[in-house]
Amino acid sequence: MSDYLPVEVILEILKRLPIKSLVKCRSVCKTWNSLICNPSFISTHLQASLSEPNNTPFILLRCFKKGKENYFLHYDNDDFDEFKQLQFPVFGCLSYSAVVGSCHGLVCVTFLPQDVLNFIFWNPSIQKYITLPQPNICCYTDDVRLNFGFGFDSRTNDYKLLIVGVEKGETLIEPYLFSLNENCWKRVTPTSPKYAVEAGISSTFVNGALHWLGYQRGKNGGFSNAILGFDLSSEEFLEISLPESLVWLCPMDLSTMRYGESSIAVLKRDWEDGELFELWVMKEYGVVESWTNVLALHLIDQSGWFPRVLGFRKNGEVLLQVDDGEMASLDLNCQQMEPHGVEVGAELLYVGSYVESLVLLDKAVDVRSVSDANHAIDSSDSDESSEGECEIT
Repeated sequence: MSDYLPVEVILEILKRLPIKSLVKCRSVCKTWNSLICNPSFISTHLQASLSEPNNTPFILLRCFKKGKENYFLHYDNDDFDEFKQLQFPVFGCLSYSAVVGSCHGLVCVTFLPQDVLNFIFWNPSIQKYITLPQPNICCYTDDVRLNFGFGFDSRTNDYKLLIVGVEKGETLIEPYLFSLNENCWKRVTPTSPKYAVEAGISSTFVNGALHWLGYQRGKNGGFSNAILGFDLSSEEFLEISLPESLVWLCPMDLSTMRYGESSIAVLKRDWEDGELFELWVMKEYGVVESWTNVLALHLIDQSGWFPRVLGFRKNGEVLLQVDDGEMASLDLNCQQMEPHGVEVGAELLYVGSYVESLVLLDKAVDVRSVSDANHAIDSSDSDESSEGECEIT
């Protein structure tokens, strides 16, 4: 076909194909393989997928079943059907992993507990991953608590991983940032904000920035809260004010999540009022006046299980974990709960939106054998660590 059609026409055809078909098309000829693996085409195909109105989005679930970690993709549709189970790279030397975040089909995973920080970027759609060089940072000491954030820098077409450390005394220390394009870590030195973040709290990536619930402690022992953000393009911190009713609460009662395609929401859990949930959404990102209380509800079922709010679905419904491990959706308009008949167990550890992509295809890193993977993730000698450091300019 490449002998009869211009390259531009071939590209127009290829960018409309699903991921599974494109992977097979690489075997047609060297020309097609080169076109599909080109970073420009990978980006073009992703944007075409994101802008396609008829595409059914996916929900990525990570849970424990039968004593092991499992990853699933479910259609974000009325039936919440399972699309497929994902084949996660098996690292025999590491028994526990945690998802830092997911963006454009790329999943960032860290392995715990370890004396050193181990991360991979994994694309389950094309079964490729890379092992990140280890950052030169002391971790998990009595004086330092760490948080991680993963997202996309649209200005440089780059995927970045941020490590934010909080020293004893709740002072935010100089963060570390990994760039996939440069394949290295660097220290970033933005103006340090006055807010700290709780250790182990997941970040929310939206609008090009990572977000956490930030707080500062007053002299009287009380708290003052705000949304603490980090812009991945400018590499600077930002602050977003909360509704007045959330500012002075204990930060452990609040958490952030993604709302729609371009804004954030805050969940309040009132433990003293019979497990009262309040959900606030910022209808217009960055506009403090647009904060809106969309839900105030006592959520408890007959079994005594307190439902867990997991996030928003594409249709605006709230995704819940109920009945000690069943998935359900809550319609905010009529406040009706609809179970999906999907049992994931009590230990559902991650849920997030997902889109299939070709990201990492040009990196030529396949999911390797267990022995090769163990060797890669275990490698922590000083030479490898030094190769992962960038000069700060």
